[in-house]
Amino acid sequence: MPSKASLICVDPKQVGHFWPHVEPLLRPAIEDVGLDNFEDIEEAILIGCGLVWIAWDGSIKAAASTTLQRIGPDLICVLTACGGHDMKDWLPLISKIEDYAKAEGCKAMRIFGREGWVRVLDGYEKTAIVMEKAL
Repeated sequence: MPSKASLICVDPKQVGHFWPHVEPLLRPAIEDVGLDNFEDIEEAILIGCGLVWIAWDGSIKAAASTTLQRIGPDLICVLTACGGHDMKDWLPLISKIEDYAKAEGCKAMRIFGREGWVRVLDGYEKTAIVMEKAL
């Protein structure tokens, strides 16, 4: 069944307008996992070093944040946080973030999160405490 929601990448120049709406979705996703500091991710997003993605179907169903990181010679797209409700409506949209990463020349997607993501994301595997999918 196709997703009912659409994926929107928030223009970094406009992220401040959206932040009050996405922060309540992203903060718990970051703090519950405990792999990163929320304030560091928030700062990166607000200064334009990260992107915010919104699953939208007339309201915000979910939000995600990403950064591009150079690891040696390789560029990696890291999904730093993702949170929302009615996952079945927006989970397929992660493939659009993967498409963005490919277009940017990324070698892989990495997700820092709970192990439960491995069960719902096709092609990802547990590598230590990080999930990764080759692009």
